[in-house]
Amino acid sequence: MKCPYCDSPDTKVIDSRPTEDGHAIRRRRGCDKCGRRFSTYEKMEEKILTVVKSDNRREEFDRSKLLRGIVRACEKRPVSMDQMEEMVDNIERNINNLMVKEIDSKYIGEQVMEQLKGVDEIAYIRFASVYRKFTDVSTFIAEINKLIGK
Repeated sequence: MKCPYCDSPDTKVIDSRPTEDGHAIRRRRGCDKCGRRFSTYEKMEEKILTVVKSDNRREEFDRSKLLRGIVRACEKRPVSMDQMEEMVDNIERNINNLMVKEIDSKYIGEQVMEQLKGVDEIAYIRFASVYRKFTDVSTFIAEINKLIGK
């Protein structure tokens, strides 16, 4: 690591400790040439995940967009924000475990429905009705019958 003051390549780590949130390491460094001290932060490199939409458009994975969809499905339901964030964490973990650079939006939608089904069946039906583009009441009834028959 070059010294930001004198550009010397000879610096050493004096102290290392995790940051408050635990997602990075703060390193206190000292320059062997000029003697000045400075801090650097080291954090894991995040890979960029691309979502392939149904019309083949591509967009960057957006955790907040995923959470908004779940919040909308759970509106006026007894589902806490902690539960919703846990669902998003689970989905994100499942996606990361696939170790792919691109993910189909259908996979994400199915993951959301699987998570919602285990937490709140009404929220599940709400999400499924939009995601699967229910066109009439018989589609709702068929999905509810699947839930009842589980």
